Amino acid sequence: MTLAADTREAVDARPFLHAALQAGVVNYTAAARYLDVGDGSDEDHEAVAAALRRYADELGEYEPTTAGTSARVEMRSGVGPTDDRGDAVLAVGGTILAPTGGDDTAIVATGDHDPTQLAAVLDRLRIDDIDVHAAGATDETVVVVVPRRDGPTALRVVEETL
Repeated sequence: MTLAADTREAVDARPFLHAALQAGVVNYTAAARYLDVGDGSDEDHEAVAAALRRYADELGEYEPTTAGTSARVEMRSGVGPTDDRGDAVLAVGGTILAPTGGDDTAIVATGDHDPTQLAAVLDRLRIDDIDVHAAGATDETVVVVVPRRDGPTALRVVEETL
């Protein structure tokens, strides 16, 4: 592969850098050094920076995954595992989570959503240092399950994100 193709592949493997290129907020030289594509020489770093500029020019305009959405966000305390799907807030694989007096809190956002918006929510929770015990999304619902003590902060983060 060419250095330009290697650069594109390296960017595509790092979604945060891909989004930053689309948004036009990248220091190309620093990104070239970060990617460690090529032999590490100054000439290769310059070539990678040039490849990054060309790639950024080809990418569409950045659109946040949460643009234009509205959500009703609520918190459900006491979430834990159960065998009863009747009150489930989230089911993943064989695990069903519902308000059963457990130690977690579910943040449930309903509205016009795209499941990819879960990524933005998870990123924001990570930045705020909130552990996520479980998460899932559909076209109408985004659910994250966090420790009970983090529920109010997680609620605010989800509201701000969506």
